[in-house]
Amino acid sequence: MAVTPTPVSPYPASDPGFAALSVDELLASEADLIARIKLCYGTDRECFEREVLTLVRRYAACVHLLPATADNYFSKPGGLLRLGLETAFFSLQGTDAHIFSGRMSISARRQLEPRWRHATFIAGLCCELHRLMSHVIVTDTVGEAWPVFLMPLADWLAAHRAERYFLRWRPQAIEARGLGLFALPQVVAPAVMADLSEGNSIIVPHLLASISGIPVYREHNILDELVRRSLALVIDRNLAASADRYGSPQYGSHLERYLVDALRRLASRNPAWTPNREKSRLWLGQDGLFLVWPGGAEDVCQLLESDQLAGIPKAPETMLELLLAAGVFEAAGADRSTWSILPPGSKAPLEAAKFSASAIVLSGIDPPPEILPQALEFKPPPAPASAGPPTPQPAPMPAPENPQLPLIPSPGGDDANPAPVEEGFNSSSQASTQSTFALQAPLRLNPLVRDALANAVRTLNEGMGSPIVCTVAEGLFVPLDEFVRRGVQPSLAMRALSETSMLVKQAPDGPPTHSREFNGHQTIGIVLDPRYVSGLDPAAFAASTEENN
Repeated sequence: MAVTPTPVSPYPASDPGFAALSVDELLASEADLIARIKLCYGTDRECFEREVLTLVRRYAACVHLLPATADNYFSKPGGLLRLGLETAFFSLQGTDAHIFSGRMSISARRQLEPRWRHATFIAGLCCELHRLMSHVIVTDTVGEAWPVFLMPLADWLAAHRAERYFLRWRPQAIEARGLGLFALPQVVAPAVMADLSEGNSIIVPHLLASISGIPVYREHNILDELVRRSLALVIDRNLAASADRYGSPQYGSHLERYLVDALRRLASRNPAWTPNREKSRLWLGQDGLFLVWPGGAEDVCQLLESDQLAGIPKAPETMLELLLAAGVFEAAGADRSTWSILPPGSKAPLEAAKFSASAIVLSGIDPPPEILPQALEFKPPPAPASAGPPTPQPAPMPAPENPQLPLIPSPGGDDANPAPVEEGFNSSSQASTQSTFALQAPLRLNPLVRDALANAVRTLNEGMGSPIVCTVAEGLFVPLDEFVRRGVQPSLAMRALSETSMLVKQAPDGPPTHSREFNGHQTIGIVLDPRYVSGLDPAAFAASTEENN
């Protein structure tokens, strides 16, 4: 009797791990980028190999084939190596447009400028080195873990004669950039640090501050500014490429560091952010530290725009969601993100975001700000209890089925008649003029689409001019031209909104667009689900849709 062979699955039943490649094999795949770095560094081959290529080889020995993230940017094997090299390249490229030692003499500047460029390259290369300590666990085939604080990964693999190694991601890992300083000696030899510190006392402190994520107070850290700008550009480019080839990545997960850094810089340098001053953005009371919102978001946006960082959100709603998700802010309740505070001297309550800990932005400020003796949260007094039961109102008379028209027209003429409304659409119940309209989008929505949509929705509020969107029976109609006007391709917007299930389609398998008359013209647009706009009543829209059906 013939035995049927067991089919072999083309997919392995276990984790194949990563091959223990040599450093030369690792760098062979990055030869083009290394050649661009050599051209940008602008020295002869011997100097480049001594000052740059040695650093690259030591960095490759540390990070090997490890990805930068589990399922976000640079998540493929070798992602952390590529991330460091690209950031170092763009940081080095940015030094050509900056003068680091502007107050020194020409001769002193000639000696220090090469060291500044060298330090900037190191800072860009090692900017994400902390992930080795905080995010990953590497083991060999027998389960022995790599002692990351003791030696580079390539050296450990060679010592154990391992042919493959395996990766586990730490659950709920917390980003601690200061850990990168412990891995820095594995990449940068002490002799290099000694050379950088020769003739100055500022390059090495700025380098270490950039790698550890610590702001330098009372000084402008140009080196860190270049690295932050380059890292944002590199991550944004990788996310865009991943979206085109592999679907939708997780937007926003890398932006919190830039927002927190901007908050710290404003708190340490901007006089308007001095806590507890008149008309200050920051207020520190017995119940915590509060930031006036959205005024504080506008200051952050202006600062980050001056930094020319790529992919930074501009809408206050987006910033608030990112900082709440990161644990920087804490919400006032399940249905409210901001708090109402009443600072001393204020005639009316202010909306504010509350920091989960005041040390997030006030740590390192000397002298430390004084805490107000009172709490800042404003709690409205409870409504007085009614003296007796409410007087019953007479029931309205039912309207006759066929009312008789008056023989004599009313004195008001045609103006006395109410304006016509769209059939089956009760505008008074769905979009009250007393409501405040704002976008409530999922955090994973593309930030560019979120900003454009949030600005469009905001025009529904009073004092914002003519609305550029309108409510329809199914939801909120947004013309596609509004995305184009804000620099967002309609195809990108529709894809991002479809992936987050924010669109209302005419048919389940139909196109996402709708065509309707808007401002006297036939306009193509999309209809946003009313559940994602605060100030609209989704139940009223559902009722209108049922009536139309």
